[in-house]
Amino acid sequence: MSDARSKSSATDEKARGALVASRDVDIGAELTAGKDVHLDPEEALRLRRKLDWHLLPLMCVMYFPDAFAAAQSITFADKIALGQSAVLGIIKSNHLSANQFNWLGTVFYLSYLLFEYPQSLALQRWPVGKWLSINIFIWAIALLCHAACKSFGGLFSVRFILGICEGAITPGFMIVTAMFYTRTEQVKRTGYWFLMNGFGVIFLGLVAFGCLHIQNTGFEPWQWLVTIIGILTLFTSVLFWFFFPDSPTNAWFLTPEERVKVVVRVRDNQAGVENKTFKMEQVIEALTDPKTWLFALFAACSNIWNSITNQRQIILSLFGFSLNQTTLLGCVDGVVEIVVIYFGVTVAARWRNGKAWTAILSYVPTIIGAVLVATLPGTNKVGLLFCYWVSIWGIVPFVIFLSWAGMSTSGHTKRVTVNAIVLIAYSVGNAAGPFMWQAKYKPRNKVPFAIISACSVASALTLLVTRQYLAHQNKKRDEEAAAGVDKGDKYDEAFQDLTDLQNREFRYVL
Repeated sequence: MSDARSKSSATDEKARGALVASRDVDIGAELTAGKDVHLDPEEALRLRRKLDWHLLPLMCVMYFPDAFAAAQSITFADKIALGQSAVLGIIKSNHLSANQFNWLGTVFYLSYLLFEYPQSLALQRWPVGKWLSINIFIWAIALLCHAACKSFGGLFSVRFILGICEGAITPGFMIVTAMFYTRTEQVKRTGYWFLMNGFGVIFLGLVAFGCLHIQNTGFEPWQWLVTIIGILTLFTSVLFWFFFPDSPTNAWFLTPEERVKVVVRVRDNQAGVENKTFKMEQVIEALTDPKTWLFALFAACSNIWNSITNQRQIILSLFGFSLNQTTLLGCVDGVVEIVVIYFGVTVAARWRNGKAWTAILSYVPTIIGAVLVATLPGTNKVGLLFCYWVSIWGIVPFVIFLSWAGMSTSGHTKRVTVNAIVLIAYSVGNAAGPFMWQAKYKPRNKVPFAIISACSVASALTLLVTRQYLAHQNKKRDEEAAAGVDKGDKYDEAFQDLTDLQNREFRYVL
């Protein structure tokens, strides 16, 4: 009887262990379990091209204002629209003071901050593509409601809703990019969908210019602008519901065999694909990992610069350009963004262990441009304009950083937590930035551009410290491996969801 009970207990324990193991295994492990799949370079290249053709158009559409559907696209397009609306009459129509207009830029990030972590948890719990499309749909409705607003309170409310929805977009993009692409590919792909911001600037500039010429006394130019954007965003939410995949394991455009191969292709990331089980131990590890807080410090400090986005049309008008000139010159901002982002991510992808250095060096023209804008004579409006365009290099480091932070963390719950912390810090920087654009600093805005210069120096130093820390961690792991130190389970062929500190083979990209 005792032996029978022992056997029964052992069987139950084994079953419980199998259940736990099944729960803890990454979905990629479940898909590839028991399958011996080897990819030759040609097949891997074919799969990457197929992913690019089906994923990148949607991701870029989300960043292009013709669809306004994700990450910085929705946010960025909206921020551009807010800036465009400033010169199209929104301030006068809603009786806004300069401080109230700044608050419209800040409240977006306050709600973003409050809802970022819940949104990140929802992305782990629910299908990523569907959750993104729901948030895009709500975003579109809130954006359309802008046109009905007649006061600061109304605009404040709808922008609070926009911030809630945005909390799902950037982390969703970061997760999907890490799911489908290898480490070396992630930097460029992040850059590709991010540089669509530039096309958004161009498109919105042209739309705003067209809105200026609409003769309708019942509907003002800024109302036409937000209505057009809202309708396009609504259309994009439908596209995402039907065509954006949740993960490689259920992507509609992949055959069952290709899904397995895509998972195998990203194994070298050593970060897993997706795991729906929330793991508190990984949350604790994220909170106690020094690099998490270095990432957060950079995200907050570097995005002080981003407050220029709301102010860009106002800045150009203060240089002495007319309304029509300001609207059209704003399109050049988009061209500059496209060029600098493409150049930056291309260099970062090709320079071995040069991602941090590329981001750091990008701050050199940013600082030079900001200093010159603050010191050139006010009568030299062409010089001020070109120096302002040079300062736009400040967008490049954060684009590189987004992919770098994602590829430096493994374990799905830990990655979700780190992404949330980073984007909360991002919202802090963006929320604080608008308050430096005070009426008393106009027309030269010397104080804001001096703050931008100081924050750029601090951001570059933070990146340098982060790189040195990660290099030290790589060296430490090499030494432990050479000494035969065993501190945890090896990241095995089952592709299990282990955190990076448990994984002895995980090396940080620099």
